[in-house]
Parts: sequence; C-alpha cells; structure tokens
Amino acid sequence: MALGPRLEIRQSQQLVMTPQLQLAIKLLTLTNVELEGWIGEELERNPLLASGGDAEPAEPPAAASIDDNRDPLPAPVEASSAGLEQLLRDGVPAGDGAPLEADYSGERFHHDCASDQPADWSERPGAGGDEDGFDFERVSGAGPTLAEILEQQAAARFAGLDLAIARFIIDGLDEAGYLVEPVDDIADRLGIAQARVEQVLAIVQMFDPVGVAARSLSECLIAQARAADRCDPAMHKLLSNLDLVARGDMAGLMRLTRLEREDIVDMIRELKSYDPKPGLRYGGETAAPVVPDVFVTRGSDGSWQISLNQATLPRLIVDRAYQAELASGADKATNSFLNECVSSANWLLKALDQRARTIVKVATEIVKLQQGFFEHGVSQLKPLTLKTVADMVEMHESTVSRVTSNKYLLCERGQFELKYFFSSGVASGDGETASALAVKDRIARLIAAEGDDVLSDDRLVDLLQGEGFDIARRTVAKYREALGLGSSVQRRRARAMRAA
Repeated sequence: MALGPRLEIRQSQQLVMTPQLQLAIKLLTLTNVELEGWIGEELERNPLLASGGDAEPAEPPAAASIDDNRDPLPAPVEASSAGLEQLLRDGVPAGDGAPLEADYSGERFHHDCASDQPADWSERPGAGGDEDGFDFERVSGAGPTLAEILEQQAAARFAGLDLAIARFIIDGLDEAGYLVEPVDDIADRLGIAQARVEQVLAIVQMFDPVGVAARSLSECLIAQARAADRCDPAMHKLLSNLDLVARGDMAGLMRLTRLEREDIVDMIRELKSYDPKPGLRYGGETAAPVVPDVFVTRGSDGSWQISLNQATLPRLIVDRAYQAELASGADKATNSFLNECVSSANWLLKALDQRARTIVKVATEIVKLQQGFFEHGVSQLKPLTLKTVADMVEMHESTVSRVTSNKYLLCERGQFELKYFFSSGVASGDGETASALAVKDRIARLIAAEGDDVLSDDRLVDLLQGEGFDIARRTVAKYREALGLGSSVQRRRARAMRAA
C-alpha cells in the first residue's frame, strides 16, 4: 500500500463543554451566599439585568412537602422532564425573546419561605414570640487584634533597637500567640546578637496576655507560672515534662520532682488555670456565619416542608424599559449587543430557576429517605449513597454531588451539611443496615455514660452486638478514634487527672 496524503470523512461523537454548560455546573456548586456575590458581578456586566426587588422572575419553588401521593415539585418552567441535565446538555435557547420577568407586587411572597419567619424555632407562627429573626448586626464587632495589643505595650516598654526587635517578634506570632519565626533568623535580619533578641523576648512573654511569644507549650506555661510567682524548681520540672502530665504518670512525676502525691495534685490544679493559647483572647479572623440554603419545617398536618432560603436568593428581572430606551434609534452594533445581553439574561434566569428546583428536589428526597432522623435524631439515620438519591430523582450522581456540596440544611435539630446525610452502613441483627453515624453516636453515648467502669473496645463490641449491631473490634476502634475519644487506658488516666 502506497503512503501518501489523502482525504477521509469520519463521523464521531464528543462532549463539548459550552460556556453555558460550564456556567450551569458552576451555579450548582455555589451556596446561596456565594451565588449572591456572583450575581452582583453579573449585574455590573449586563446593563439589562436588574435586581427586581419585590418583583419575581417566576414563581419560585419556595416549598415542597413530603407526600408520597404526589410529585413534590411542579414541572420546571420551560424545561423538559430531564430537568437540569437536559438544560446542561442542550443549553437554553438564546433567541426565543420571551420575557421572563413578572411583577408580583403586594403581599403574595412576603411569608412564602422559612427565612421570612422568626429564627428561633420556638417563635414560629403558632408558638408565640416576636417576628424578628436573628440579626447579625447584634453580634459585636471585632475588637483590637493581638498584634495591636502587643504593639501598644511594646511602644510603652521599649525604644530604639529594642522596640524594633519587639516588633519583629510580634510580626512572627501565629494566631494562638506562639512565636513561629526562629530567634536566630530575627537576629540575622537585624544584624545583632541572638542574646539581645532573647532578652527582649523574655520581656515580651510577660506582656498581657502572659505567655505570648512562647516557642513551646512548656515555655508558655512557665511564663504564666512566673507571673503568678509559682515557678519554683518543682513546678519548673513539671512544666518541662508535660508528656508525663499528659499520660497521667503520677509515679514518674513524683520521682522527677521528689514530692508527695498531694503536692503533685496541687501543682496540676494550678496548671489547669493557665491558658495554653493566650493569643486567642484577642482578635483573630472573624468566623463567617454559615447561612442555610434549605429550611425543613414541620407543617400543621405533621408533614415536613422543604423550602429554599429566599432571603439570600437573587431576584432578577430583565429591564425591558431600559432595553427599549437603548434600542430606540440605535445602530446595528448596539442592537446586536442588546440582543446578546437579553439572551444572556434570559438564560441566566432560567438556569437560576432550574438550580432552585433541583436543590429543592434533591433536598426533598433526602428528607423523605432520612425521615427517621428528623423525627427521632441521629440514632435513626440510615445509610445513604449519592446513587440512591440520584436514581430517585432521575439525575446523575455527579449532579447530586454538586447539589449537596457546601449546601446546608436547617431543621429543628440544628444545621447540617447535606453531605452529612450520606454515610456507609453497618449490618444489624434485624437484617437491615445502620448508618455509620448512628453507630458513632451510640459509641459516644456509651462512653459518655460509662462512669467509673471504663469500657474497653472489646466491651463496647459486646454492648453494640447486644443491641443488634454486627461490628468488629477494629471498626469500633476506628470510629472511637474518629470521634476524638481515647482508648480505655487513656480515658482512665484522663479521669484520674481530672479528679486530681
């Protein structure tokens, strides 16, 4: 066969990630708060997209109830039964030109969501109380930071080179107040002797809060003991050997300090009053509040109602009046730009509507499958996988995964990430499986109620098997460690130290 160039026609299939497809996938993973920020950027880019205020683009899927006799959600507006995945596959028609905005003025949507109700569950309608929800403005503002507190004290205590050394030390502190930058590095940067830095460091460690700028836990506690005039040789030895204290090795501490048990107990009691992380008293980054995306409330008939947090959802319209004003007498390029803006806005409104419906649909199915949890607590949590929910809502696993990522559900039992309701199973005696989270909860309860009789892992296995859980010892040990609970020996020693 001769080699040479030739033309061939081949037919093949491939998935093309259009910009609309990429954006639709991104919208699924955003929380309501993140979506609000993203919408703000879109409002700046698109002159025809406007915040609707009281206007609604379409009646939102505000709530769904758990009822096996009917579909929990209406059919999506202008979307096929395949839902979001059809939208992701085909995109949204750009040239239909149908207006999506609607003016629902009046009182229709003023109380259509749990976010419009009091934040305290005891203050819901029918339970009395006022109508005010939680106000984040009531939270006090951040006070002075640790660096600012120390800078003020350094400026009052030092001058010249010593003040420069103190500022370098303060700059090298972490949020807990420990010095993470080596002293020799500070000395090299300033071109001075390391002993000079050590002298300033010893003074800084006595600033308020005492123990700040320590390089280890022992050094931090020793500084606090000196400030309390309790750092005698015996206390210094105890604080220099905190590993013995952590193990509860009273015999080792008695040999080391050459004191009686009662004296060791007194020193440990003194040690409990010290602060191991003095820097956390001031400043630090303000924790961002976790805003729920979905509310689950109990209806008057006892059913569970699922609704989106409308307080953070964007309410957008296409400003047709502004479009007509711009299009009047505009040239061809301007009209082309306006048509592009309208198409982009229409697609965005449809994508947001489908996103909301998909979240409610998935959350409704989760509540239906985990109804025992909402009725009785974590002990009734069932094993659940993404595939199970995906099959029930007729979506792909990856779609359900995106919907449940970084989304939070607020119910009477607290606030939970949607991923919390997915867990592996442990076989039980009745032929069904129990959630790993339910088993962990039971292990934690057994250990919390063990009293003076500390339960070993073997004893925990016997108790759990007696309750119908088919579980191995290594699984109990793995779950116990995941809960942050020590072994029976560690718990016994910790109890002895607490009793001291």
